Amino acid sequence: MSSSTRVRMTASERGEQVLLAAVSAFAESGYAATRTDEIARRAGVSQPYVIRLFGTKQHLFLSALHRVCDRIEEVFRTARETAAPDVPPEVALDALGHGFQTFLDDREMLQLFLHGFAASGDATIGDDVRDRFGKIYQLVRDLTGADAHGTREFIATGMLLTVLSAIQVAGPDAVETPWAVEMLNDCAIPLSD
Repeated sequence: MSSSTRVRMTASERGEQVLLAAVSAFAESGYAATRTDEIARRAGVSQPYVIRLFGTKQHLFLSALHRVCDRIEEVFRTARETAAPDVPPEVALDALGHGFQTFLDDREMLQLFLHGFAASGDATIGDDVRDRFGKIYQLVRDLTGADAHGTREFIATGMLLTVLSAIQVAGPDAVETPWAVEMLNDCAIPLSD
């Protein structure tokens, strides 16, 4: 294809490309260890362009974290639609639980979520992480009608799965470990249909 017929990306498309590269890079290395020039390299743009789009590394990290949280909320909303509207909270929680397989299949999402917790010592990042985690908690309550105890148990099990995924004993490429298999077999969240 000649350069005259090549389709140029819009700024919005380029921004999306940078954001996807950021999710991947931050999931792999965390906030502190990830450099904006690495994100630029993965996105195929210059490092000054990354800064022009997102301002700071912190803002880019928060944008990537928000992308992950938006996806978590979307998965829960979609999973909830699989159960009738008037089911008891336990059945609604079970429907949401089927969404966890999506998370386990996309390790980057869970890893970036964990890196958000780890970076919460930064006041701005911490405020955002607490806000988004609280919104996810409230969304689970709203979607299911579960009480605080049921919601806490659901979230706690989800966090356990997040950790098991991070240490690669849960998910599609898990290292089979007897204690992890036992934990997953007794998991309160369904991981397959």
